[in-house]
Amino acid sequence: MGEEIGCCKRTGPGYATPLEAMSGPKEALLYVTCVYNGTGREKPDFLATVDVDPNSPTYSKVIHRLSMPYIGDELHHSGWNACSSCHGDPSADRRFLVLPSFLSSRVYVIDTQKNPKAPSLYKVVQPEDIIKKTGLAHLHTSHCLASGDIMISCLGDKDGNAEGSGFLLLDSEFNIKGRWEKPGHSPIFGYDFWYQPRHKTMISSSFGAPTAFTQGFHLQHVAEGLYGRYLHVYSWPDGELKQTLDLGGTGFMPLEIRFLHDPSKDTGYVRCALTSNIVRFFKTEDGSWSHQVAISVKPLKVQNWILKELPGFITDILISLDDRFLYFANWLHGDIRQYNIEDPRNPVLVGQVWVGGLIQKGSPLAAMTEDGKTWQSDVLEIQGHRLRGGPQMIQLSLDGKRLYVTNSVFSTMDRQFYPELVEKGSHMLQIDIDTEKGGLKINPNFFVDFGAEPDGPCLAHEMRYPGGDCSSDIWI
Repeated sequence: MGEEIGCCKRTGPGYATPLEAMSGPKEALLYVTCVYNGTGREKPDFLATVDVDPNSPTYSKVIHRLSMPYIGDELHHSGWNACSSCHGDPSADRRFLVLPSFLSSRVYVIDTQKNPKAPSLYKVVQPEDIIKKTGLAHLHTSHCLASGDIMISCLGDKDGNAEGSGFLLLDSEFNIKGRWEKPGHSPIFGYDFWYQPRHKTMISSSFGAPTAFTQGFHLQHVAEGLYGRYLHVYSWPDGELKQTLDLGGTGFMPLEIRFLHDPSKDTGYVRCALTSNIVRFFKTEDGSWSHQVAISVKPLKVQNWILKELPGFITDILISLDDRFLYFANWLHGDIRQYNIEDPRNPVLVGQVWVGGLIQKGSPLAAMTEDGKTWQSDVLEIQGHRLRGGPQMIQLSLDGKRLYVTNSVFSTMDRQFYPELVEKGSHMLQIDIDTEKGGLKINPNFFVDFGAEPDGPCLAHEMRYPGGDCSSDIWI
């Protein structure tokens, strides 16, 4: 792999193996998607550059803001034009950050190479062109492919119907190539995906119909079949739907999905938000795929809420690059958890930290113990700032020692469950990790207040390191 240049061997972006990536340089910057859409502030969404170098005078500060040229996008997830899947290609370069828009269906391509601290807009792929050529809309996850193409999952058509979901394919110049999946092989619902080339498999998850979730979360939409409970197993790279796994009543709203990073492994996990389970999927002896619940977050009995029980509502999920630890956030309960998954079938809880949630002192909600007593958690403060909302997106440092956390899910749901978040804005935290025995602890020296933005409070979502991370890089 790679090519010889003089006495040195030149390779492409990223790292040869996940374990090699753990020895990569310590992060100094983070790119964060920030949203004004849905907040009542008629401003474009933007990409923030956050200084995360503790030796820098601007540590824990937003040092640059790149505003998008349009209003109403709802920036959400992001991905690179090239990652470790392209490591063997010396012509590939991790230069462009791809920002799909959840609501407008626009794709922004950001140049991070000219000035990493102040990235610039390189290209815009307009939704009219995407819809005309593919029929796809409501864009979510972006992954680079070893071929140089970029693949983006889409949750529906322009009218918000889930039947129109599928996968958009862009070439290395960000021109529209078409759909990735074969005709007639679209998923039932769309959301996230991950591919494992050595097993010639891609698996995608299923959120729900845009016509439903854009209105906020309503239980009748679950009963009406507008939310998913399926994993779609595709042949890779052919795009043929081989199997659909019905997760049943324990797997409603399967969202972020992660294979183990070791490309030889045939197992991974998906977080099911509504039922608050982590489901393990795996390959069986006959070559088909199966699943089982690996972790369950018990709902809390509560007073003064819309239901008698409050689910954890698991949001993001990550796996450390050495495949030892799994992390996830409970957006409504307010805690972040760390599990040892060295035995993938039997995860063990080794770390937990509370950073918000609905059951805080001063909230009308109260949790109930088995003997009928009520309790509320203390309101945490960092640097004099009261924590708002609950933990949502998480990003892990390459060495696995630091976890960064934001707290916005989607502007409509933020307003529904945490109206204070929309009013006062998001924040970003850093959690220090014990990678030997397990354990999580809030770093009191790090706090990014997106409520103090020049254009008013905004909602912060996904985070990316310029050098790659454990939720974007895939090994082949």
